[in-house]
Amino acid sequence: MYSALDLYDFDALLTDEQRAVRDTVRRFVTEQVLPGIARHWHDGTFPMETVPQMAELGLFGANIHGYGCAGMDNTAYGVVMRELERGDSGVRSFASVQGALVMYPIYSFGSDAQKDRWLPAMARGEAVGCFGLTEPDKGSNPAGMKTTARWDGADGFVLHGAKMWITNASIAHVAVVWAKVQGGPDDGKIRGFLVERGTKGFETKLTHNKWSLRASLTGEIVLDECRIPASAALPGAGSLRAAFMCLNNARYGICWGAVGAMQAVFDEVLGYVKTRVQFSGPLAKHQLVQWKLANIATELTKAQALCLRLGQLKEAGTLEPHQISLAKRNNVGHALDIARTARDMLGANGILLDYQVGRHLCNLETVNTYEGTHDIHALILGNELTGIAAFD
Repeated sequence: MYSALDLYDFDALLTDEQRAVRDTVRRFVTEQVLPGIARHWHDGTFPMETVPQMAELGLFGANIHGYGCAGMDNTAYGVVMRELERGDSGVRSFASVQGALVMYPIYSFGSDAQKDRWLPAMARGEAVGCFGLTEPDKGSNPAGMKTTARWDGADGFVLHGAKMWITNASIAHVAVVWAKVQGGPDDGKIRGFLVERGTKGFETKLTHNKWSLRASLTGEIVLDECRIPASAALPGAGSLRAAFMCLNNARYGICWGAVGAMQAVFDEVLGYVKTRVQFSGPLAKHQLVQWKLANIATELTKAQALCLRLGQLKEAGTLEPHQISLAKRNNVGHALDIARTARDMLGANGILLDYQVGRHLCNLETVNTYEGTHDIHALILGNELTGIAAFD
């Protein structure tokens, strides 16, 4: 029976509604995600059967109001991300991309027609979206993107370029694509566009041979003289700042998700050392093992506190990007360290998919890299502290 570590009784600070969300999603993960996730991870497939179930629970665009979305507060949304990642990073990533990186920009920057067309269908899980910002040669420097949107007068734009490491690319019905405009009144600006599957010149390719985030469909978007109408542009997404707003929305969820991975790992390793007999008794009786457990519990508790404060700031509308960077860097970095320690504590059993520690360990290598690497978030913090940008 799963028991989430909560040494400071943070759950007592949640509202009844937030606790109900916690219990509902936790039960869903236990009953619907965990029984088959190791097989999906091994096979490199995503559990598509969970998509309508997540939609029914209101987990897509959960903190968006209207359009058939659940309208949760931001702490409840964070709890959703935490519980989904307890199952697997790939499941949390699916919901995070769908809501924070596709539904959010449509909701925040889209036209009424774009909102009406896509948001209800995405909330129901009938349409899947992806977010095309990262390029094969431009990861941490999106401002240097090579993908272009050539203005073609009243007829719209012609997109040309490629995007890489795109979650859900191979199954997406619509892609939010960022491109540098050539010509017209927005010449030189980076804008966001909605590109539908089936548009001529739009293709996707599935990325193979991953040893991390395997239960997630990662792919490439290829845009070969892809013509889209002017109505496909997101009216309010006229700069790279809009893309960063989307990223910060997703990073917020990752901060919570990392706590879910920590809790899953701690629960498993605690049960293991209490029952694994070695030398004169269970491993848990040894001082070195208890020292490691104490370190894990300490970092997990600190990460929980960061998440709750982030939720308060986001709900108040005062959350700043550097605050998200601090929590993303801290929580994911420590989650990765915890998973490595726990894998070691399981000994040889730690490399088996029969246990979840190794799966979380591999997944967290990706989580530590995407949505801003560990080092990039250090530079964001450094910029905030010194007032000097060090990205060049």
